[in-house]
Amino acid sequence: MKNFNNEIDIVYLWVDGSDPVWQAKRNIIIGKSNEKSTNCKGRYANNDELKYSMRSIEKYAPWIRKIFIVTDNQIPEWLDQSNPKIKVIDHTEILPPEALPCFNSSVIEHFLYKIPGLSEHFLFANDDMLLNKPVSPDTFYAEDGLPIIRIIHSRLRDWFLLFKQKFFRIPLKNYVQIIRNSAKLVENKFGTYYNVKPHHNIDAYLKSDCKHVELIFKDEIDKTLSNRVRQANDIQRSIYTFVAIAEKRCHLIEVTQKTSFRFHIQNIKHYDKLKRYNPVFFCMNDSEYANDEDRKRVQVFLSKRFPEKSKFEK
Repeated sequence: MKNFNNEIDIVYLWVDGSDPVWQAKRNIIIGKSNEKSTNCKGRYANNDELKYSMRSIEKYAPWIRKIFIVTDNQIPEWLDQSNPKIKVIDHTEILPPEALPCFNSSVIEHFLYKIPGLSEHFLFANDDMLLNKPVSPDTFYAEDGLPIIRIIHSRLRDWFLLFKQKFFRIPLKNYVQIIRNSAKLVENKFGTYYNVKPHHNIDAYLKSDCKHVELIFKDEIDKTLSNRVRQANDIQRSIYTFVAIAEKRCHLIEVTQKTSFRFHIQNIKHYDKLKRYNPVFFCMNDSEYANDEDRKRVQVFLSKRFPEKSKFEK
C-alpha cells in the first residue's frame, strides 16, 4: 500500500441558513427560500451535522492531515479555529467574481481544487455526511494512488425515469438532471454514457484531476457560473467521476446501502435501517420533504451517536 504520510485532506461545504445576514444576502439575489428542492429550507438548514461529522472524522479517520471548511463569510460558533488542522475558506478565496454571491453547491464544487494549500489527495464531504466505522487511506485510494470511486449501478433507472416523464408527466428531480448533464458531456467527449449514480457520501479526488476536467469542460462550466441556486443546466461534480472512469484513472466499487446509506431524515424507519445495515458511511439527507421536527430528531440522534467533544470544538 502506498504510504500517504499524512497527505490526505478533507473539504466540507457548510452554511448556516438561520443567519439573518446570510438570509438578507440571499433574499436580495434570489428571494426567500421555498419548498422547491433547489431553494428549500432543507438546502440551507444547519442541524449541527458538521460538528458531528467532524467528530466522526476524529474518531474514525484521525490520519486526516487538514480539514478545510468552505463557507460564505460564516464560521460555526463552536469551531476552534486555533486548531492547526482547521482552515475556514471563504467563497471569495476560490470562486471567480462573476459567480458571487453563490448559493449553488454545484457551482462551488468546481472550484474546491483551488483551495490554497490543499493536498493532491483530498476527500470531499457535505456537512451531513458521516463515518460510522474506522477507515484508512486505502478506503479511498488504491496502491497506485488513484481514487476509489463508489457508485450505485442503476441499470433500469433511465427507463424508469423516462416512463415517469412520458406517462405521468413527472419531471426529473434537479439532482438527477444535473448528474445526467455530466454524463452526457462525458459521453460527447469520450463516447460512452456512464449510467451510474454517485453513492452520495464522502468521495475521494485528485486535485490534478479536478484541474484537468475543469480545463476540458471550461466553456460548459463557465456557462453555469451565474446560477445562484441550482438550475437544470448545472454540471454536477460527478463529471470528475465519469472522466476518471473514461480515462481509467480510478478504481470502481459498486456499493449497496449496507456500505453507504443515504438517510432521509423525514423517514423515521431509516433509523432502524441504519442500525440494521451498520454501514461504513451514512448521510443525514435534509430536503423539501423534511420539517423542523425531523431536524430536531437528527440533532438528538447525532448527539447520542457521537457524544464526545472533538478537539476541533471550543
